[in-house]
Amino acid sequence: MPKRKIAVVITARPSYSRVKTVLTSIQKHPELELQLIIAASALLDRYGSAVNYIEKDGFEIAARVFNVLEGENLTAAAKTTGIGILELSTVFDNLKPDIVVTVADRFETMATAIAASYMNIPLAHIQGGEVTGNIDEKVRHSITKLADYHFVASEGAKERVIKLGEDPAMVFNTGCPSIDLAKEIKSSTKLPFNPYEKYGGVGAQPDLSKGYLVVMQHPVTTEYKDSRKHIEATLEAVYKLNKPTLWFWPNVDAGADGTSTGIRAFREQHQLPQVHFFKNMEGKDFLELLKHSDCLIGNSSVGIRECAYLGVPVVNIGSRQNKRDRGNNVIDVDYCQDAIENAILQSSEKGVALSSSLYGNGNAGEEIASLLTTLPLQFHKTIMY
Repeated sequence: MPKRKIAVVITARPSYSRVKTVLTSIQKHPELELQLIIAASALLDRYGSAVNYIEKDGFEIAARVFNVLEGENLTAAAKTTGIGILELSTVFDNLKPDIVVTVADRFETMATAIAASYMNIPLAHIQGGEVTGNIDEKVRHSITKLADYHFVASEGAKERVIKLGEDPAMVFNTGCPSIDLAKEIKSSTKLPFNPYEKYGGVGAQPDLSKGYLVVMQHPVTTEYKDSRKHIEATLEAVYKLNKPTLWFWPNVDAGADGTSTGIRAFREQHQLPQVHFFKNMEGKDFLELLKHSDCLIGNSSVGIRECAYLGVPVVNIGSRQNKRDRGNNVIDVDYCQDAIENAILQSSEKGVALSSSLYGNGNAGEEIASLLTTLPLQFHKTIMY
């Protein structure tokens, strides 16, 4: 009996760590063949060249799709999605997968979902059913309606997908595959590498031995015109606290130019003697970095998911993660220097938070691979309204 061909499309740096254990489990499964497709910003150096880490981890890439238009604005995002549909349609026609897997809610993932759906290829969606209140939510719920199988990360997400009219028999709470990686490093007692030596980056190299902060703040696509003002509030708070800080560059979203320009201008003016900047980092190393930090600051979903599991305090800024299910590790604040500063101090004083299994227990990759071997190959919907 021939192996089922599973095409997994990775479009951005965060998506890889989200599904790395799924890729490994598919690759190891005797009844599955992995067809790995790398697209969009995951191929670009300015966003950390996630493709380099993917190849280093031993995954063979079946196809590369260059579809990102420069501009980092709403028009560029829409056109990038359109080009993605064109290019991925050709890739799917060549590879002829039995199932296509798409991840989460970034705008580029819409191209994967549309191309697969119009080509009558069964579509599996990882991390549907969540709520955030920005453009990602529109994309996520749209992909849910296009998808045939749903591998969700929480019970709340499962309930929402079913309420959207999806067949309960095709909705599975597998947990989030990124928790699988977090499980591997949960018992780590010290940072096992020197981030400056291993990943380079730019800026100061403060001593991390007595604690440090991590910042990862992306532009909010529905508020992209304010992205520079948003990042400046965080910069002011971090600068005033003057603690060792490791800062990660933003995603390729509308407003990223404003975020990047704000960081560069502030850095030129103030030098930031306690801050070091990175483009990217291997998923497992990034989790190690978070595990041993005093606090994560910004608006990344890693603060909501992996940090909840690891018990890392988080200061979540603004609306990007609005309404997403939270553990007790998160303090929510607005784009206000004083509020951010006070929340960082409060989080650091609290120390390690209670670990939460809200987003799974660390076996999602194997469970998803197992389901992909047995699910019926269907691309039609059972009406549940």
